[in-house]
Amino acid sequence: MDKDSVGIVETKFFNIDEPFILESGKSLEKITVAYETYGELNNEKNNAILVCHALTGDAHAAGWHVGDKKPGWWEIVIGPGKVLDTEKYFIICSNVLGGCKGTTGPSSINPLTGEEYGLDFPVITIKDMVDVQKVLVDSFGINQLYAVVGGSMGGMQVLQWAVSYPEMMKKAIPIATTARSSPQQIAFNEVGRQSIFSDPNWNKGNYYGTGKIPKNGLSVARMIAHITYLSDESMYIKFGRDLQDKDEISYDFSLDFQVESYLHHQGESFVKRFDANSYLYITKAVDLFDLAIDNSVIEGFRDVQCKLEVISVDSDWLYPTEQSTEIVAALNANDVEVSFSEIKSNFGHDAFLLEKGQLNYLLSKFLSDNVVADLMTTEVTTIREEDSVKKAATLMLEKNVTHLPVVTDDNKLIGILTSWDLSKSIATNSDNLIDIMTTTVKFCHSTDSIENISKMMRKYDISCLPVVDENFVVEGLITTDQISNRLS
Repeated sequence: MDKDSVGIVETKFFNIDEPFILESGKSLEKITVAYETYGELNNEKNNAILVCHALTGDAHAAGWHVGDKKPGWWEIVIGPGKVLDTEKYFIICSNVLGGCKGTTGPSSINPLTGEEYGLDFPVITIKDMVDVQKVLVDSFGINQLYAVVGGSMGGMQVLQWAVSYPEMMKKAIPIATTARSSPQQIAFNEVGRQSIFSDPNWNKGNYYGTGKIPKNGLSVARMIAHITYLSDESMYIKFGRDLQDKDEISYDFSLDFQVESYLHHQGESFVKRFDANSYLYITKAVDLFDLAIDNSVIEGFRDVQCKLEVISVDSDWLYPTEQSTEIVAALNANDVEVSFSEIKSNFGHDAFLLEKGQLNYLLSKFLSDNVVADLMTTEVTTIREEDSVKKAATLMLEKNVTHLPVVTDDNKLIGILTSWDLSKSIATNSDNLIDIMTTTVKFCHSTDSIENISKMMRKYDISCLPVVDENFVVEGLITTDQISNRLS
């Protein structure tokens, strides 16, 4: 096991016991969510990053389960010293609603019948998946995620987070994805679903407990999908027209080419780990995904507030770069701070799971703390000018702070009070804040760069700065400790 791995991990489970209303209007009585976490949530609870998995992924994003032959699906970016540094961030990854790896889905027991849901499970959407994740995140007492990141269907979840909960994250990174599924993408999913429907063992979804599963139909569905994850170039590099275990063409319908054998292997291994009904429901959720309002993606992104880094793959023909640039254009039209990068790879769509070097570089560049908003504390204890010194001392003691912004009734900054000022009140025998507080206070804005703020704090020997908006309303505080801890 590598030293930069999070090591042995276990999947945990969170229960939502009250009825959960879905986007369709239907409800689920109880939901269980399978999830894993890596790293530690800090005292401020502002270092959490939610990782969203792709179509057939799960909560096991990093580390090793006991007995596993391979680590979690995004081991290349999660772990100590990696871009999603578990010594710096608290990483959360959950299996989506409708899944079959511990989160409630069609193979789960319906509490109303005592039997598997099967097709009684309601149709779900990407928004439903995100709404369930929101309840899980809330259970940690997290008011705002530092970032949400994911590729493919995980990227859809990232975009849905930015739309549904615009104040819930500082940064978002959708990778190799789209704002709305295209007719071609829907078509591929429908062919996969039809292959499952046509398998006699599917039995209209009622195959649980029969000893028979629609493995042929599910295997073909996976083979179709897997073709879209690769590129023509990657298949030429990997297989060419090489034969499989033979020296010449057989001139029958046996497997002649290596690429045929590879696809069969992918299909056969997939049926061992995934439920056919889950595949139906999750692909349908992908098909239904459309963030446009009145056919306008610009209108769909009107409420987005976080910063975004949109990443595409140049050889991805399932979610091509044009769909990522459509996202960027729509965000720009809404004056959202967005940047765009394209991974250069011959791996096709799967590059977001494989291109370790480019992913670590692009993600680290975007996640680095480059402005005050990335680090500042937003829960600020303030005091009024007319309050007493005793009240100030009590607040500092109770809240364990050394700086109190002095504000007006509408929360506008007019001064600052430090623990040193309280010492001055004893020497001057004063009980009035106005006599001891600093009124020529230094301040900064949330958009100021960390580098410039650090220089100013060193120049004036300041350990804490109030963060204000254009109307001088206090938005937060930033300290030298926050900057030095994060930089280290």
